[in-house]
Amino acid sequence: MSLLDHDTNRRGLLKCMAWAGTGLLWGLGGGLPRAAGLGSAQAATLDAPLTFLQISDTHIGFNKAANPDVLATLRQTIALIRALPAPPAFVLHTGDVSHLSKPAEFDIAQQVLGEIGLPIFFVPGEHDVVDEGQGKAFFERFGKGTNGGGWYSFDAGGAHFVALVNVTDFKPGGLAKLGAEQIEWLEHDLAGLAASTPVVVFAHIPLWTVAADWGWGTEDAPQALSYLRRFGSVTVLNGHIHQVLQKVEGRVAFHTARSTAYPQPAPGTAPSPGPLTVPAGELGRYLGVATLDLQPGGGPLAIVERPLLG
Repeated sequence: MSLLDHDTNRRGLLKCMAWAGTGLLWGLGGGLPRAAGLGSAQAATLDAPLTFLQISDTHIGFNKAANPDVLATLRQTIALIRALPAPPAFVLHTGDVSHLSKPAEFDIAQQVLGEIGLPIFFVPGEHDVVDEGQGKAFFERFGKGTNGGGWYSFDAGGAHFVALVNVTDFKPGGLAKLGAEQIEWLEHDLAGLAASTPVVVFAHIPLWTVAADWGWGTEDAPQALSYLRRFGSVTVLNGHIHQVLQKVEGRVAFHTARSTAYPQPAPGTAPSPGPLTVPAGELGRYLGVATLDLQPGGGPLAIVERPLLG
């Protein structure tokens, strides 16, 4: 897959902070990533030659108490995207497009996400591969042109983007796996890149262990990450846990994204993961989107987010 670079003229100094919004707008400039929340002042002034957006966990088909109308909150997200002063080049969707892998859910998702009016690059979540075909319906709509089991890479704005799949062998309560075939592909995919190339990896389940007993981690991620550590700037984007957590290991920065559908509890605050019902009128404070800024000279990335409410 390939993209034409999309130039935007934006500026801003961003500081690290947790976010709760409906998506993150990512910018690439000077070899480092930079982030700002949709609808924020920073998003309007971000300076980067390439900007892109991350959304995650739309869960089309979900209609329980935690959010009876996930289409409404997704459309609020889309409204923020369309209101940006300059459109991003593309969108990364980090999985769980659907809730139960039903064809009707994918049909609706394809239609509504198409309202963004931008190219969208997908990876599946575990909710997208629970059909009898183990993700066949998802890949028919959102995985055309991918390699092997749905993984792929592309270049844009001087950075190398890598889409990984870690949900096809996932069992609730256990850790996810990438598998030997995908890890071998990753090694070959990265082999020809200069160490100065910024790399952005996106997958559904975190590539670091957030909560092993909840299945919030990837068992064989350390081997995959070993091929990434030689690069000067690596950003790993995930969904799955419906909340923002950040971690930096050397030159590798990890970010997990909020859902556009419903929140989940923080690790250790509940007996198990699952949809979290919040007080009436407060849902918009828990749903999120993200932006990344690549600043000259290296250093950790900064991420800022803004909620739908507040």
